[in-house]
Amino acid sequence: MLDVRGLRKTYTARGRTVEAVRDLTFHIAPGELVCLVGPSGCGKTTLLKCMAGLLAPTGGEVLLRGRPVTGPPEGMAVVLQEYGRSLFAWMNVHDNVGLPLRRKKMSRARREELVDHALELVGLSEARDAYPWQLSGGMQQRVAIARAVAYEPQVLLMDEPFAAVDAQTRAELEDLIRRLWHELGVTVLFVTHDIDEAVYLGQKTIILSKSPTVVQEELVIDLPDERDQLHTRSSARFGELRAHVYEQIQRAKNGAAPEPGSGTAGHGKGAAPGGGGEAGESGAAGEPGESGEDAKTVKSSGLTPESAKS
Repeated sequence: MLDVRGLRKTYTARGRTVEAVRDLTFHIAPGELVCLVGPSGCGKTTLLKCMAGLLAPTGGEVLLRGRPVTGPPEGMAVVLQEYGRSLFAWMNVHDNVGLPLRRKKMSRARREELVDHALELVGLSEARDAYPWQLSGGMQQRVAIARAVAYEPQVLLMDEPFAAVDAQTRAELEDLIRRLWHELGVTVLFVTHDIDEAVYLGQKTIILSKSPTVVQEELVIDLPDERDQLHTRSSARFGELRAHVYEQIQRAKNGAAPEPGSGTAGHGKGAAPGGGGEAGESGAAGEPGESGEDAKTVKSSGLTPESAKS
């Protein structure tokens, strides 16, 4: 479904070249839910933008259904971390969700059907006439998710979408993503810096090294498919997997090379030290300032203020 092959990305500024991503290769199968986690500044957002066709790689390639990704492909939707910047304050919830559908050739009735269904799936049917500034952060992120769902994507890329919400809201949104994944059969790549989230959500967790980035390990998450916040997180196996991911990220931070033959279920025991559960905040070296790239992201999705007002 989605293949990354030998992906490499460098940036040059003021006569200095920085290698953000060195050599990334992995495969995501159709209908799979994969989490991506790594040390702060390892290039997670850079990788996601290359996969979404929003940023050209320096080397290697991204393939969607066997075809090279050279621009934003049909059938792919992206949910960003800063949901407030992707919603238009002068448009109500209904219109924000339906905005990308203007680019599709469909009847008004079909567009309304897709918007209504997406709002129902995320539990916001009664908020359709509200404006983003009237909603909590968690509800705003639900609007952003509904907009992606309404687009009927085959692939959903999510870049730390819950980083800015409180813990209780985060847990609710995690369960929402798993429910939508089950119901819609969509392929999901979920980028996070939260170790617990990476273990709880995915069927597989890809652990990245520090920048310049390679795959540290592909870890199969062998938890039961039916998960809940209380019983799953308190299980012994969850603790083992969490500890293993934590250990691998610490090894990556210290520059340890990927272990040969990695890619099987983790063998760590007990809870991770410190209990922080986070790999580190995003936005360090290897993930340059977002202002220009954010503009490109918005433009590529057809979500410019000019188009929104038209």
